[in-house]
Amino acid sequence: MIDGKLRTVAGMDPSLPWLRISHIFPTVSSVRTLIGEFFEWFGDLGVFLWRVARAAVTPPFEFRELFRQLDEIGSKSLPVVALAGGAIGVVLSLEARHSLTRFGAKSLLPAAIVFAVLDETGPIITGLVASGRLGAGIGAELASMKVTEQIDAIEASAVNPYRLLAAPRILACILMLPLLTLAADFCGLVMGWVAQTLVEPVSFYRFINEGFKGATFNDLLPPTFKTAVFGLIIGLVACFQGMRTRGGAVGVGRAATSSVVLSSLFVILADVVLVKVIIAFFP
Repeated sequence: MIDGKLRTVAGMDPSLPWLRISHIFPTVSSVRTLIGEFFEWFGDLGVFLWRVARAAVTPPFEFRELFRQLDEIGSKSLPVVALAGGAIGVVLSLEARHSLTRFGAKSLLPAAIVFAVLDETGPIITGLVASGRLGAGIGAELASMKVTEQIDAIEASAVNPYRLLAAPRILACILMLPLLTLAADFCGLVMGWVAQTLVEPVSFYRFINEGFKGATFNDLLPPTFKTAVFGLIIGLVACFQGMRTRGGAVGVGRAATSSVVLSSLFVILADVVLVKVIIAFFP
């Protein structure tokens, strides 16, 4: 009993408050480390963006690689983007019809589908689908080149890897995302009309005429071109994660996973900001 009291006084009892507080210090240190790594990652990303931008405007220009990436990113992403857009059009048609019928506004169904697809659903679905396919593809491709020292060999050949590898991919993402968005919008509207026609037959001309009644270019162009920012985010994050990979095959997998996760997260956050900007400048 006396020995237990001595241990308690000496501070060996884990129930004492100062010992419980001491257990917090490793957690605080871990949080501090995570915050430091967070800002370090953004700093490295900014330096990477500056190097890519400087390499992109410095001759010689890699037009052949750019055209190859336009085909790789654009035409090969078209089927999955079109399928996603068509599925969203069907879902919007079914859900909007059910909701509008309850409130006696079934006549507004074409306009509801058109504005929902053009303003938000088409662009964000295209951005997320592209971040899944392009983020994983670009990240894994460049990561495999990094771990097999192909990028080091390119540098040893006096070729700038930022000009040859990163700049064409990022520029291709910026150029192709708006076009893929238009394809997703078109498939969404067509499939929305098909879903409505199966329930209540209506001509496609009447559906489009009623849907676009009151619509302007401000309802189409800003939401479409905001996906160019999504393309910048996807290409930049995927190239950055791929070209800084270490650790062999495990590093390649981590680069592909982190590229998809981070690009999808940043696309969603960018969409929140861009929607507010579009509303402010294009009311």
